[in-house]
Amino acid sequence: MKGGSQYKLRIKRFLSLTALVCLTFAVWAWEKTALLSTFLPSSDQYEMSSSMSSPVFSLSTPQMHSVYTNQKPSIEDVPFDASIEEVPSQPATEDKFSNNIKSPPLRGSEESLFEEKKESDNLKMVTSNNKECNYAKGKWVADRRRPLYSGLGCKQWLSEMWSCRSNNRTDFSYERYRWQPKDCEMPEFEGSKFLKQVQHKTIAFVGDSLGRQQFQSLMCMVTGGQEHPEVEDISIQYGLDIQPGSDRPSGWAFRFPTTNTTILYYWSASLCAIEPINITDPNTNFAMHLDRPAQFLQQYLHRFNVLVLNTGHHWNRGKVNANRWVMYINGKPNTDRKTAMIWIAKDVAVHSVAKWIDSQMPKHSELKVFFRTISPRHFLNGDWNTGGSCDNTKPLVGGSEVTQNVSADPVVEDAVKGTRVKILDITALSQLRDEAHVSKYSIRATPGSYDCLHWCLPGIPDTWNEILAAQV
Repeated sequence: MKGGSQYKLRIKRFLSLTALVCLTFAVWAWEKTALLSTFLPSSDQYEMSSSMSSPVFSLSTPQMHSVYTNQKPSIEDVPFDASIEEVPSQPATEDKFSNNIKSPPLRGSEESLFEEKKESDNLKMVTSNNKECNYAKGKWVADRRRPLYSGLGCKQWLSEMWSCRSNNRTDFSYERYRWQPKDCEMPEFEGSKFLKQVQHKTIAFVGDSLGRQQFQSLMCMVTGGQEHPEVEDISIQYGLDIQPGSDRPSGWAFRFPTTNTTILYYWSASLCAIEPINITDPNTNFAMHLDRPAQFLQQYLHRFNVLVLNTGHHWNRGKVNANRWVMYINGKPNTDRKTAMIWIAKDVAVHSVAKWIDSQMPKHSELKVFFRTISPRHFLNGDWNTGGSCDNTKPLVGGSEVTQNVSADPVVEDAVKGTRVKILDITALSQLRDEAHVSKYSIRATPGSYDCLHWCLPGIPDTWNEILAAQV
């Protein structure tokens, strides 16, 4: 009997053990299936990710051709995409600005992106293999901390025609992206910190209306778009007054007394020295000296610590004729038909000013000079005066990434090569942002009129200044 009881006990233990093993295996199999479901996307997810795969911007992009060919005269002063990788951030605060901008609600996939990358909150300047960072190479990423200032604020510095929030635009997803270089990280821009870094310095922007946009952008960025009545207008110290026959000054200069920092802008569309041929004739033509820098540069270069140059969209036959510019070389009217070609004349002028600046820099040890590449236009189906438009409002439909190592503006890239002048390369990364132009939302707009040259502010020029600040 005893042996039989022990046998039955063994049978019960065996059956219990078998049941336990089966139960364990069943639980494991259920968990594995659930786990796999988190990695394997549904058919809907797969279709979305496939459709949103972004092409890489390259020099062969057909749209880029219009940036360098002869162009018509440009207009002068006239939903949050979850498929794009998002930069992690601290939780957004409500009513961040006076106009009650609120960050869009996060969906599940977006929330996980923030949780996975919180280490990027404290961004540091990092380069790989100790090489200088190529800030033009990277990708646009969504960032709910943007914009850096209010689109309805910054009235002290921002022209109303570029404040798209003031001009009936209703979609603002273009404000919610930041540029992330491939091989390094840009530190978060802080206005007060930047002003301390450039204490007792003068930052000068010299160029066309896109340079003016960059200037106004920086003024808004360093002030956070807030009113600063203590900032002094010292334009007169740089001769930036209203000239006879003009309805506005040739530039502006503002000084921040707390840090003794000056930020100024001077309008010079070609960067060439321009002077009347006959000062007694009110209808005189103007000598456009391709081989001489603007007089403003010659006169005030010694007062600058950071200089940002740009030119581009005035180099077309219509603008040259409208301004009554006559090309000069070596102090005489140009007689070389080849040099008279617009794109060659521009090349001569850009190389000349870069070479001249480089020759002056040994005399000014603290001077840093940047030549910004051309800002792209996005007119479709015509130009600014022939029905061209830019209606897209969805960010990054043409891709989010720039992978090329060369600049999309070969003229500037070649001009600064071998000089002390650095390139501020913004062309390719800006080319991806066709939705961020003023478009039809302009105070000067007429039905069917589009501005696909200038940018809404806050917007793309803020990124140009972030790259500038990182390099400064």
